[in-house]
Amino acid sequence: MNLKMAQQLRPSKSASKKPKIDWSRREEADNFAHTVKLYRQGKIDHDNFRRFRLQHGAYGTRMTDDYAMVRIKIPAGQIYPHQLEKIAQLSEMYSIGSAHVSTRENVQLHWVVLEDVSEIMHGLADVGLTSREACGNTVRNVMCSPLSGVCNDEEFDATPYAIATARFLLRNPLNQSLPRKFKFNFSCCEKHGMTRIVDVGLIPQIRKLDDKTMQHGFKIFLGGGLGNKSFVGHQLEDFTPEEDLLYTSIAVLQIFDRIGDRKNMARNRMRYLVNEMGWDKFKNLVLKERTIVRATQSVIIRLNINKKSNEIKRPISVSSENGSIPDGYARWLKTTTYKQKQEGYRAVFVTLESGDITANQLRAMADITKDFSAEGFARNGFSQDIILRYVHESDLPKLYSRLLEVGLANSGSLTMASAVGCSGTSSCNLALTNSHRLAKEIQRKFLELKLDDDDDLRDATIKISGCPNSCGQHEIATIGFFGGGARVGKDMYPNYSMSLGGRFDDKSMLGVTCIRVPVKRTIPVILKIIELYKKNKQSDDTLSRWIDRIVHGNESSEIKSVKDMQKVLSPLVVPPSKDDDPDFYADYGSDTSYHTVTGKGECAA
Repeated sequence: MNLKMAQQLRPSKSASKKPKIDWSRREEADNFAHTVKLYRQGKIDHDNFRRFRLQHGAYGTRMTDDYAMVRIKIPAGQIYPHQLEKIAQLSEMYSIGSAHVSTRENVQLHWVVLEDVSEIMHGLADVGLTSREACGNTVRNVMCSPLSGVCNDEEFDATPYAIATARFLLRNPLNQSLPRKFKFNFSCCEKHGMTRIVDVGLIPQIRKLDDKTMQHGFKIFLGGGLGNKSFVGHQLEDFTPEEDLLYTSIAVLQIFDRIGDRKNMARNRMRYLVNEMGWDKFKNLVLKERTIVRATQSVIIRLNINKKSNEIKRPISVSSENGSIPDGYARWLKTTTYKQKQEGYRAVFVTLESGDITANQLRAMADITKDFSAEGFARNGFSQDIILRYVHESDLPKLYSRLLEVGLANSGSLTMASAVGCSGTSSCNLALTNSHRLAKEIQRKFLELKLDDDDDLRDATIKISGCPNSCGQHEIATIGFFGGGARVGKDMYPNYSMSLGGRFDDKSMLGVTCIRVPVKRTIPVILKIIELYKKNKQSDDTLSRWIDRIVHGNESSEIKSVKDMQKVLSPLVVPPSKDDDPDFYADYGSDTSYHTVTGKGECAA
């Protein structure tokens, strides 16, 4: 029997299902190709083309107008096997043979020739995907916690609401020319989302009206965001009923569109508007605007919420035979899997290095998703990872073996070892350091030292940005870094400002600046902080709790404050002369002396 006949006779799998929504419009690809030609002919000026390009999800690439990064929108992070296969194909044909999973659940293809962007858009349309409004001054990808629907602490699944919101807002005239980009995050609970550091963050809630009646709704936070100046969001009201979700969203967007700062790019995110106006005044404005929206919107304007549960059917292709379990399985199981509220199932967080995944690994993930996920698709996460849910516990050893075969079985995705890093100087115009590579170096070192297996470090995070704009979310990390440059005489070296104590749960706070750390001293400094913690911790401490006490001045050991930490770390960050240590003056991934080169940013503020 030949391979084709065997494939035809193979029993159908529940996991081969197709997405219910086609997000694409093929005519946008043709229009993009036509507009590129006009731009090349000088018939469209650079600024107008730039706005058009961004609106269609093509982001500028470092120091050149001839290449773009194509950002593929993945609403709520839901991505299907045939979509993974298509992205693999596109990455080989038009990009660098790999893709990048971002912290906002998008998938990015880097170094695409500008004329090939439209070809990628056509390819995405084949599988119902789009890059429309993945960049630009509009509502970006609507995010949803990858644990929504399986979280043990959630009150109900927010995924259908996230999908409905994304569907309502995509190509909606309401948000095509906002003062600046705008972000929605849906979560499952306080722990597993980033609802307080975006423009609109939503956590599902159920309110009891009487003995028999329960009402679904949300806890909504407004005005948060990370960047050169960051803010934690404010809760709008105690409870927002689900029927008011759309009215609230429209009201906030209309206010931002109407009175947001369109002149000063450095201060035109909604968080600045909230800060300058004052929360009470902004809140009252939103509530009044919502009343007007509720009274004046047409009855046909509504969210199309599909609450029908996904069919959960265990794939039949997974072998149930008991074989030998490869080395490393117990460590992987402990540090990458989450026990779902559904009996017998786990969510598996597939560890990537700074979000990078090769074309061959994408294809392997497509097959693995078909073979192991009982819901038939994967979810992109908040930490540059891919999550397989509804994996039956008896299938986990076999899944580990399959991941091992394709280099995707690294442990530690749910621990401090899995550092987040933005693209940095590998592609970004604004970056000052190669944050992308530093995150990989930290991850590799931590796995080598088996720090991912240390329960005391499990709930801590490391996040790295290549500049102050916080694309790497450094301000909400237990230990955060953002890049810059420093000098010894005439010689420059890459440097990071380190912050401590950031968090994004119900006690969200921004990290406190501690010390500037040369790039080649970041790993020794982190390891020194861990050493100090081990020496001074209380019996029930974790690293994040210990650091939290330090930044609040509540610690009683030898390290009582951030200043004490700074004093202990200072000897580690003293730069040597270039003659003594020339490597110190080069960034990771570079064999030349460091210098700062930046271009015009497309993500600043």
